[in-house]
Amino acid sequence: MTIFQKPAIVPANPRFSSGPCAKRPGWTLEGLSDASLGRSHRAKEGKSKLRDVIERTRAVLGVPADYRIGIVPASDTGAVEMALWSLLGARGVDMLVWESFGKGWATDVTKQLKLDDVRVLDADYGELPDLGGVDFSRDVVFTWNGTTSGVCVPDGDWIAADRSGLTICDATSAAFAMDLPWDKLDVTTYSWQKVMGGEAAHGMVILSPRAVERLESYTPPWPMPKIFRLTKAGKLIEGIFEGATINTPSMLAVEDALDGLKWAESIGGLRGLMARNFNNIGAIVGWVRQSDNFAFLAKDPANLSPTSVCLVITAAWFTALDAAAQAAAAKQVVMLLDGEGVALDIGAYRDAPPGLRIWAGATVETSDLEALFPWLEWALQQTQTTLEAA
Repeated sequence: MTIFQKPAIVPANPRFSSGPCAKRPGWTLEGLSDASLGRSHRAKEGKSKLRDVIERTRAVLGVPADYRIGIVPASDTGAVEMALWSLLGARGVDMLVWESFGKGWATDVTKQLKLDDVRVLDADYGELPDLGGVDFSRDVVFTWNGTTSGVCVPDGDWIAADRSGLTICDATSAAFAMDLPWDKLDVTTYSWQKVMGGEAAHGMVILSPRAVERLESYTPPWPMPKIFRLTKAGKLIEGIFEGATINTPSMLAVEDALDGLKWAESIGGLRGLMARNFNNIGAIVGWVRQSDNFAFLAKDPANLSPTSVCLVITAAWFTALDAAAQAAAAKQVVMLLDGEGVALDIGAYRDAPPGLRIWAGATVETSDLEALFPWLEWALQQTQTTLEAA
């Protein structure tokens, strides 16, 4: 057995949480000193900052000029729910489920909206549903990147260009890390707290002209909560997409979002962000290939998430344990690393198989990941030793 000594080098930033994610390199509170605090978000200054977030978002992500971008309440969850409640019911729906958040959206559609014509196309953790089985004459709801499974769709080629239904995409751990095909997406949502490491509470919703047409031609049969309302008298509320938010936003969080967007611009925009992410996932792939103790939860390398990297433990002693003991051992590894101040918040999502989840988005430094790898091996071996001594 290889003996792993306690490493001498620790990551400079131990924050590898998959949400909220690490701040950009060099981030300080002083960078938010220009926040419009104590002012109405409807005043000229506040509204200008909100509009600036929208405009910079469009530029960095390359969102088409005829797509609307809005800042909405309640993070990515609020943005997705807004889309589900406002748009679904006009035709049948295909729900794609392969991890916990997609499962949650399917539950909301079937149990809360109680739609009759719903198909749930699902797959186990680590796999994708049969994308070839999706019917694009229906509306389609899916996560681009399964944050809790480390599995993402490979591209947008599987989405029909001549679809008659809408595509509603939860892209919260994909936006700013992957080159999203806007012509294939009718509704796209994400939160500031993921790839850009911004503060929580606010979500973003991006609507294609086809989505706007649906909003203006279809009225859902159920009561619509105020924070979900995107239309008035059958017309899109344009102000939402110009910085007039539905409810009061945190101007400190807005300033933080602007700080992240300006940093993205300074490193080359989306291409710069993707390059940093590419280096990070490349380092992880290289280490996993050499490790006898860890593997990706994703079964197909083509579907491996480059941001929310989910690992399973493959050491023989670990796989010989029953499910409860595996969960306890994995938790012990996480606690050891946390206690050493080496890696914070890297346990697998509560519904996922036992293992680790490491954020590798652009705000993480490759050098910190490289410093982490020997610690993972050491913590696993320490856990084995403890269990064998018990």
